[in-house]
Amino acid sequence: MQLTGHITPESLMTLEAYTKWRKAHKPEIVAHRKLRSVMLGEYIHLQFESETTIRYQIQEMLRIEKVFEEEGIQQEIEAYAPLVPDGSNWKGTMMLEYTDVNERKRELARLIGVEDSMFVEVEGMARVYAIADEDLDRENEEKTSAVHFVRFEFTPAMRAAIQAGAAVKLGCDHTNYPAHVQIAPETLASLAGDFSQRTD
Repeated sequence: MQLTGHITPESLMTLEAYTKWRKAHKPEIVAHRKLRSVMLGEYIHLQFESETTIRYQIQEMLRIEKVFEEEGIQQEIEAYAPLVPDGSNWKGTMMLEYTDVNERKRELARLIGVEDSMFVEVEGMARVYAIADEDLDRENEEKTSAVHFVRFEFTPAMRAAIQAGAAVKLGCDHTNYPAHVQIAPETLASLAGDFSQRTD
């Protein structure tokens, strides 16, 4: 999978080429996704995206839906490409993972606004709160969604500190879901790489 810093139809594989590539490389993608995955408490799962995870997502959608026409390919790129970090931020898919249907319904009603309560805290610096669901609103007056898209925007000083090895926490200060977790060093190393990938 060729990383170019900018996802275009020309930089994607054909369905045939991708099917072959996928057989050989799927374990690598699974490992990369796992590396960039953080559990916050028991139910919030944050998948930090990268060009690799988003290219894979687009290729998978094209494969599953058997899309090979230019217009369809462009639509998939437009849907997912905004989730690739662009040099000053981390972007992620936030999932509220309640397996029991009744519990999920109850908790989504209690957790309205949870996506705006997510934060990243670089050691010794102010919290950076998530900018959530920029494409469309995913909650209403009765409940929040089980899936949100979030962006954490960092100052140059924060980015430098992260790249220099500062400790970083992921947290949530929602009244009904107070939690924080230290991001593992190996995950942080992968995330620190997002800052050098400019796609101007």
